Amino acid sequence: MTAETRTWTGPSAPERLNILHGTESIAIVGASNKPSRASYFVSTYLLSSSPYRVHFVNPVLREIMGRPVYPTLADLPEVPDLVDAFRRHDDLPDVARDAVAVGAKTLWLQLGSWHEEAAGIAEEGGLDVVMDRCVKIEHARFHGGLHLAGFNTGVVSAKRQVLA
Repeated sequence: MTAETRTWTGPSAPERLNILHGTESIAIVGASNKPSRASYFVSTYLLSSSPYRVHFVNPVLREIMGRPVYPTLADLPEVPDLVDAFRRHDDLPDVARDAVAVGAKTLWLQLGSWHEEAAGIAEEGGLDVVMDRCVKIEHARFHGGLHLAGFNTGVVSAKRQVLA
């Protein structure tokens, strides 16, 4: 993220919840097949813990987690409701243009991504915009699956952990 001045105001928590409730399909632009990447972690969560149809977009990969990867948003088998961008800062205006061109409803820029030009392009095209927030964290937050570390451990206990 560059050190640009933040003048854009994003949607409130209830508005973000409404965006997620109105979403049926998500395209992850910049999806990676590397488990250490944030896009992979988010993809894993969305596939296992959300109702969304998830599509991967990356021009150099063919498959992630056994699922097809498409070179562009225009190549997807359906118009995504939400475009979740995991791309470099300078690429975000083009992602916004592509999201508008395919008819997406929302452009979502991940944690650490803030690009007011991209937001303007998307908003002018009629899209909702969310910046500097994680779809996985927001979904978990609104659906009771968020642990302090950002994930649900699945363990409920009052016992003190014994360390070796």
